[in-house]
Amino acid sequence: MLRYLIFGITLLLGSASMAQQTSIDYRKLSDSERLKAAKEIAQSTIVVDGHVDLPYRMKVGGFTLKREVLDVSVRTPDGNFDYPRAKEGGLDAPFMSIYIPAANQAIRGASKALADTLIAMTERVAATFPDKFAMAYSPADVRANFAKGLVSLPMGMENGAGIEDDLANVAYFHRRGIRYITLTHGKDNLIGDASYDTTATYGGLSAFGEKVVAEMNRVGIMVDLSHVSDNTFRDALAITKVPVIASHSSVRKFTPGFERNMSDELIQGLAKNGGVMMINFGGAFLDSAYTAGTAQVREHLVNWLAENKLSRSDPRAQQYIEEYTAKHTPFPTVARVADHFDHVVRLVGIDYVGLGSDYDGVGDSLPTGLKDVSMFPNLFAELLRRGYTKEDLEKICYKNIFRVWQAVEDFAAAQK
Repeated sequence: MLRYLIFGITLLLGSASMAQQTSIDYRKLSDSERLKAAKEIAQSTIVVDGHVDLPYRMKVGGFTLKREVLDVSVRTPDGNFDYPRAKEGGLDAPFMSIYIPAANQAIRGASKALADTLIAMTERVAATFPDKFAMAYSPADVRANFAKGLVSLPMGMENGAGIEDDLANVAYFHRRGIRYITLTHGKDNLIGDASYDTTATYGGLSAFGEKVVAEMNRVGIMVDLSHVSDNTFRDALAITKVPVIASHSSVRKFTPGFERNMSDELIQGLAKNGGVMMINFGGAFLDSAYTAGTAQVREHLVNWLAENKLSRSDPRAQQYIEEYTAKHTPFPTVARVADHFDHVVRLVGIDYVGLGSDYDGVGDSLPTGLKDVSMFPNLFAELLRRGYTKEDLEKICYKNIFRVWQAVEDFAAAQK
């Protein structure tokens, strides 16, 4: 009897504590108090990032399956992601981007081969540092790893060109651990039209692409509509039987004419589908002023080099370029990133937005205050300042993407 009485009291205390957390008006806190609260939320909540380009960063850095893997178990001097900074920022499950450059599409078999290599490199990170990283293939895996204090490494393939022209490769990549596929990248591929391309090869999805989307639904791979053209986006929404994602896209309102970002129409369509849009932190995705400003910086530097008869490799030129770029580049702020979240929430609600930083994939264009994965609490603090609740942040951090991921898994399981 005493045991049940104690259990009941514990439940009441827990409920009271939860109610107290819910009732906190973070807008009334000081900046330092709010940042402290944001850090506590980041550490106690599962934080999923829809897109981190560590695998390709390793490849570019010269690491291969025959060499030592990049040691991201310690703080690295470059890049945006490593274990210490992930733990500081509360990042628990960065989707590793298995990125296939559009150039690989020209050589049959090259895209699939590169995908296999990058998957193996990601697996090697987890195998080399098992006390810090673990592979993850489901929301349940992420939860289990989180309970152990491990950083999960789920994988998404950026560019469906890895499927080549063989529909059987969809199931193959599911077996390899891929849990989303970005249908296109920089150029139209066999699946459909890309946002960066102007060819409009199919006017949307190809006939093969329609089969790919259906097969992804069948085997349990999330359909990722970042990088696709507007028509491809619409076609995929019309075909899919489950919610979709945009793993690293932002709001087109702030970048007029930039089709790579999502229009209000597409955001509303994705929400109606039950999907989730994961906000990209790259400068060009956040503000057209950044793109215009960097163009002016480049023009100035070209003229300065010519006037001073210097090449970019000259030490004097390198110093000037570094100093001038740092001083004159109009980097976005954390507030601008929060503006993108605000826009989506006002348009369709809190249930359809998440984090898709593109860390290690957008170079030095990242906003002031969000330069690497240790800085997620700065964004959370800004959202709290604007009236978001702890429960809102939990949806942004993991609940929304887990809902979609689980729905895709459940649909696939029902097909067997």
